[in-house]
Amino acid sequence: MQVRLLLMYDILPGRDQEYFEFLVRELAPGLARLGIQPNENWYTQFGEYPQILLGGIGESYAAVKKTLSSKEWEALRKKMAEYVTNIQHKVVRMSPYFPLVK
Repeated sequence: MQVRLLLMYDILPGRDQEYFEFLVRELAPGLARLGIQPNENWYTQFGEYPQILLGGIGESYAAVKKTLSSKEWEALRKKMAEYVTNIQHKVVRMSPYFPLVK
């Protein structure tokens, strides 16, 4: 059963442009290479929620968990930390509904 990986984080102040370039050039392609197909990106404008919610589809819970423990993911996450803070993730069942996260 396919699952959705949800990445939640905040962009570091003053790093918006660099973050968006990293997202397009490295993060999205890197996730795809790791078997997680990015399919949504939400920006929170108001409220006490993470600024960014990035979603991607993985083949199974076990496959995504394995990816999240890989050296490749750790390198990508380390690079990601140059642009964002408060990085969190969740793996949830696929659903046609918007993934509410708190």
